[in-house]
Parts: sequence; structure tokens; C-alpha cells
Amino acid sequence: MDHKDLDVWKKSMDLVELIYDFTKSFPENEKYGLTSQMRRAAVSIPSNIAEGAARKGNKELIQFLMIAISSISELETQYLISIRLRFADKNKDLEDSMIEVKKLLLGFRNYIIKKH
Repeated sequence: MDHKDLDVWKKSMDLVELIYDFTKSFPENEKYGLTSQMRRAAVSIPSNIAEGAARKGNKELIQFLMIAISSISELETQYLISIRLRFADKNKDLEDSMIEVKKLLLGFRNYIIKKH
């Protein structure tokens, strides 16, 4: 399976772009703090989907999908922290993208588990 054909991978790549744009306006002193954490969590999502898809079996794919699910949960929390700290205003497009990616990840994981 080629990860680049998966909707969940494509949508998570879009999410990475949204996160990079969103964190651009964060304070300079957060460059190595929340900015870096949010960007790494976002990048981790499509990266783990790709790595899981490249592995031999469904058991490994499920493991990497679980890591991606953990990363989207981490990213959602960091997003809410950034709003509470007033680093940025709420962003509906970003919120919708995170929800969509999370749903796609959970659905893909459930599909693979049933198939497995």
C-alpha cells in the first residue's frame, strides 16, 4: 500500500501546513517551546502513517496508526494551550482539520483491525 494514496495521509499533510501557518505568529521566545512541539506533533502524524504503511503487516500498521492518533491528541491539547495563553485566536479551519484527521485515523485503524 502506498501511503501517498491514503486520504488520511493527504489530510494530515494539509494539517501540517495549517499548523506551520498557525504557529508563525507565536512569540519568538516560544520558538523552541510550544511552536516546536506543535510542529513536531503535526509532522509526526503523516510520518507515522507513512512508516506504518511501509511495514510488512497489519499489526505494525496498527501500531504506527496508534502513534499517529496519540500525536493528533497531543496536537489538539497544544492548540488549546496556545489559545489559553493568547498566542493566537481560535482557527475554525484548523479545528475542523484536526477533527477530520482524527476521525480518519480512527476509522482507518478500526478498518485494519477488522481486516486483521
